[in-house]
Amino acid sequence: MKTIVFGYSEFACVGVEALVAAGYDIQAVYTYPEAPEDIGYYRSLAKICIDHDIPAYFITKENEAAEFARMQAIAPDFIFSLYYRSLIGNNILNLAKKGAYNIHGSMLPHYRGRAPVNWVLVNGETKTGVTLHHMVAKADAGDIVAQLPVEIAYEDTAYTLQRKLLKAATEIFKTQFPLIAQGKAARIKQDISQGKYYGRRTPADGQIDWTKPAETVRNLIRAVTAPYPGAFTFLDERKLMIWEASVDATAKGTPGTIISTMPLTIACGQGAIIVRSGQIGKDLVLSGKQLPIQYGLKVGENFIRKEMAA
Repeated sequence: MKTIVFGYSEFACVGVEALVAAGYDIQAVYTYPEAPEDIGYYRSLAKICIDHDIPAYFITKENEAAEFARMQAIAPDFIFSLYYRSLIGNNILNLAKKGAYNIHGSMLPHYRGRAPVNWVLVNGETKTGVTLHHMVAKADAGDIVAQLPVEIAYEDTAYTLQRKLLKAATEIFKTQFPLIAQGKAARIKQDISQGKYYGRRTPADGQIDWTKPAETVRNLIRAVTAPYPGAFTFLDERKLMIWEASVDATAKGTPGTIISTMPLTIACGQGAIIVRSGQIGKDLVLSGKQLPIQYGLKVGENFIRKEMAA
């Protein structure tokens, strides 16, 4: 069962381990150099490959043709995409004689596309899940092999929700990889008309709109908190990152205005956000009680929304 894996993050680590346990002959793993912000949050896929004596590669514009030739020479039975960040072309998918499969962090056909864990939190969802599916030319549109639902708690952040999704994905890997190898896995047609495609998120998408309700602002903050780039706002030229916050639903004030400094509380379109931890620029991360003391923040000052460069 010659296999090629494309992957990144802890999902790829547990996926590769499950493939090895299920008897797949992994001939190559394609991944990316580890991002500094991921170190400490996720294991290194490159290290997992070293531990299992699996060749690891990464694709650049310059070596793309050579790596495709390598894949052709391998002539894989299977291809697996485990949180790989790039769309895999049909020329590669067609190399897999027995099928190409992807793990996606939502209950397809809902939340197809990029950053599903962030989008479900931004949108205030209470349920999500993971889906193992066949890969086709269109992203996240292939037939479904298996799904597991996951509950989203009010306190969940993108990181804690990722851990829940990882647990569900690990269960799917354990049960489905042996069935795929035996040709016994389910194949359920996906009706993509029932879901929606979401695009990539950028750091600029983390800018807070204080005219939104406080719950909407809190959802953004928890959706992009560490290890993601974070939610932010501006006071004059000072950029405040807000890493953790709660809601005061009864508070009132002009949106974006500081209405208390013990702790730092900022009015929204409805209610207010109580800052639990934050950071100005690249200074220390401080509590919502320390921030006003350290930076001389005062009741009545206004945070603003700035136009960001494209």
